[in-house]
Amino acid sequence: MLCAVYKTNKKQGMYLYVPKKGHFEDVPEALMSRFGVPELVTIIALEKRERLGGVEKDKLIDALNEQGFYLQMPPKEDNLLEKHRESLGLSKNPDKKF
Repeated sequence: MLCAVYKTNKKQGMYLYVPKKGHFEDVPEALMSRFGVPELVTIIALEKRERLGGVEKDKLIDALNEQGFYLQMPPKEDNLLEKHRESLGLSKNPDKKF
């Protein structure tokens, strides 16, 4: 099974997997408008890979077969301010006084 992988310029680390190049018919219009103009990254043969950039192959194949696409979100970024406050023994969020 081949799979086309697209990235967006709107959010780093967000990728859209579709079963063939240019096949966006199954992707909801709302998602496509938020994703923006898809930029082709690669076309891959799924049978030759176990994991793909943090996506489990079985999960990806299931999504492609059931939904016609798979959206990979970027990993959650650490809040460095919260980590610093915790290292100082403070609460993650300062009390806001107005």
